Amino acid sequence: MTRQAIVLRCREALGSIRARVSRRLVVRVALAFTGLGFLAIATEAVIRARLDTPEERVPTALYTRPNPWRADGERRPAIAIGTLDGAPLEQRVPAGIGDLPDQLIQAVLAVEDQRFYEHHGLDIRRIGGALLANVKAVGIAQGGSTITQQLAKNLFLSPGRTPLRKLREAVIAVVLELRYDKPAILEAYLNEIYLGQDGGRAIHGVGAAARYYFGKEVRWLSLAESALLAGMIHAPNRHAPTRHPREARARSNLALQLMAAQPRIRRASSARAGRAGVSTRAWPSRTVDARHFHDFVTATAQRRLPARGMAVYTTLDAALQRAAERAVRSGLDRLRSPEVEAALVAIDPRTGEVLAMVGGRDYGASQFDRATAARRQPGSAFKPVVALAALERRKGENPAFTLASVVDDEPLRVATPAGPWQPTNYDRRFRGRVTLREAMEQSLNVPFARIGLAVGPERIVATARRLGIASPLAAVPSLALGSSEVTLMELVRAYGVLAAGGELAAARTILGRGRYGEPVESAGAPEATPVIDPAVAYLVTSTLEGVVARGTGSALNAQGRFEAIAGKTGTSNDWRDAWFVAYTPSLVVGVWVGFDDGRTLRMTGASAALPIVSRFLEEAAADESWDSFPVPDGITERYVALADGGWLAECGSREYFLEGTEPAGGECLPFAIPDWDRQREWGRVLTRGAVRFLEELIAQQLEQRRSRR
Repeated sequence: MTRQAIVLRCREALGSIRARVSRRLVVRVALAFTGLGFLAIATEAVIRARLDTPEERVPTALYTRPNPWRADGERRPAIAIGTLDGAPLEQRVPAGIGDLPDQLIQAVLAVEDQRFYEHHGLDIRRIGGALLANVKAVGIAQGGSTITQQLAKNLFLSPGRTPLRKLREAVIAVVLELRYDKPAILEAYLNEIYLGQDGGRAIHGVGAAARYYFGKEVRWLSLAESALLAGMIHAPNRHAPTRHPREARARSNLALQLMAAQPRIRRASSARAGRAGVSTRAWPSRTVDARHFHDFVTATAQRRLPARGMAVYTTLDAALQRAAERAVRSGLDRLRSPEVEAALVAIDPRTGEVLAMVGGRDYGASQFDRATAARRQPGSAFKPVVALAALERRKGENPAFTLASVVDDEPLRVATPAGPWQPTNYDRRFRGRVTLREAMEQSLNVPFARIGLAVGPERIVATARRLGIASPLAAVPSLALGSSEVTLMELVRAYGVLAAGGELAAARTILGRGRYGEPVESAGAPEATPVIDPAVAYLVTSTLEGVVARGTGSALNAQGRFEAIAGKTGTSNDWRDAWFVAYTPSLVVGVWVGFDDGRTLRMTGASAALPIVSRFLEEAAADESWDSFPVPDGITERYVALADGGWLAECGSREYFLEGTEPAGGECLPFAIPDWDRQREWGRVLTRGAVRFLEELIAQQLEQRRSRR
C-alpha cells in the first residue's frame, strides 16, 4: 500500500468518527472527567486536611535518660537519639499559640499573609497581584500563597510547582479553613515551617528556631528577633544569621518596615529594633551517636508505641555514651588497622540498665551490631563461669573446690570423640601446682581445664544459663576455656551477676515515656532475681580483683587508680578475639575487639581490649570513688599454706572460704627455728620461688609494654 493510500484511509476514518461524535458529546465527556477530577481532589482534601496538636506533630523519638546515671552528676536535658520509625531526626519544640509573643505573630503576618484574618484560605487579591507580577517578569517573581496554603503544602503535599499540586493545595486550604479556626491554623503553621538546619537536623517551627538562633524559649523573643525569624521564612538557609548575617539583617529590616507600614507596630519601635545587632551565634542541640543502641531498642519498642507525639526516655547516659565512643575510637586508632572492629557495652548491674553501647567502628559503613548480635568465643573471659560452678555447694554438700584448692598445671591430654584435646597456657609454660586463685589471676588454661573436667561441662552450661547466657553452649571439655560463642551483651550481664552479689537483673533499655514536655511515665521497677549464692559470687569477685591487682589485668591499675575494680581478660583460640570485662558494684563494662571474618588479631585481651576499658573508666570515673565490694554473710577468712609447702607452710597467706569449707586451724604460727635438714629444703624452695617470681614479673612487664604500644 502506498503512502497516499494510507493517508486517504486515515482521513476517511477521521471523517467517519466526526460524523458519529458530536461536539456536544465531547464537551460532556470533558466536563465529566473534570468533575470527577475535582471530586477526587475534594475527597482527598476532606480526608487529609486534619490538624494534630503541636505535640502530636513531633515524631515519636528515643531520648537519653532524663537524669544522669550518677545521682550527683550535673543535670542535663535529655538528648534525642533518633525517631522510632527511623525517619530523619528533626529539631522541633512544640509551642501553643498562647505561648507565642504577639510581636512574633504580627511579624509573620506582616511578611507572609497580611490579610490572614480576612480571607477563607485563598487571597484572591494577592493571587491576582502575583499573577500580574509573574507575567511581567516572564517567570515566578512572587507567590500568592496564603499561610493556610503554605500549611497545606508543608503538611500534605510535595514542594513541586505543578498546576495540579497548586490546585490540590488550594482545595485543601479551603477545607482547613472550614474545619478549623484561625488560631489553630496559625499555631500549626508556626510549628511546622522550616527554618534552617541544626547540623544534620532540619529545624521546624519557631520554638526550635528560637533555641537554635537565640538560645532562649520562644516566649522571650524580642521584636528584633521576631522580625528576623519572620524574614527567614522566605528562604531560611539564604537568610540564616549564622551563615549570612547581612542578608538576615536586610530581611529583618524589611519585616520591621512592613509591620510599621501596615501598621502593626509604631515606627519608633521599628527603628529601635532595626538598630539592634543580629546574633550570629548558634546554640546547637547536644548530640550523641547511639545508632546501634537505637536499633536495639526499636526492634522491641516500636510495636508498643504510637508513631507521633511520644517521647521515649531510654536508659542510655549521654556522658557515658560519648566516653564509650571516644574510648572505642581511640583504641581502634591505636591498632592502626582499618578493618579491626570493636564493641562496648556498659550496664548498671543493680538495675540491668544499659548505660552505653557501641556496636562497631562506623555505623555508616556497617549497621551490624557486634555488641548484641555477634557471637564470638570468649576464651578466658568465660573462666569466672567455670569458677562459680566449681565453688558452689551441690545439694547441701561442700563444693569440690575452694580458692585454696591446689590444681596441677602440668601437660594434659583428654580423649574426645573429635580426637585428643591438649590444652596449653597462653605462654606455653607450665607452673606445677597452683591454687584456683592463682590459676584465675594468671589466666592459666590447663588448671581450668582440669577444674572443668572435675565439675563437668553440663554443670558449667547450667551455671551459664542461670547467669543469663542464652547462646548455644556445647557441653564439651573445651567449654571451660570459652570455646562456645556468646555475645558481648550476654557476657557483660553474666559479670553483672557477680557485681550485684548474685542477682541477675532483667536487661532494661526504656525508663519511661510520655507526651513531649510532660512528666515521664515510668516503665516499672527493675526486676532482679537471685541466681547465685552471694557468698560464692564474692569468692569469684575476690579472684577477679586479684586479676586487676596483680594478674593479667594489672595494666588497668598501673597508676593505682582502679584498686576497687574487678576484671578479667579473655583471648580466644588463635588470638581471634580479645576481651576485657571490668566491674564495680554499680557499673559493668565489657569490650570485644577482633575482625568480622574471624582472622587472627595476634593480640591478647590485655593488649587490645583492656586499654579501651581503661579509657572509658577514666571518663566514667572522673569524679567517682568506686565502692568496694561488700563481704556477704557466709564468708570466712583463714591462713593457708603456700602451694609449694616448705618454708612458712605453717603461715602462708589469708584466703576467703565459704563457712564450713575452711581448713582446720588457719592461724599464723610463731616463727620457729627449723633443723639444718629442713633448712636445705627451704633454700631449694626459696630459690625455686624466687626464680618463678622473677619470670612472672618479667612476663607482666613485657605484656604491659605490648599493651601500651
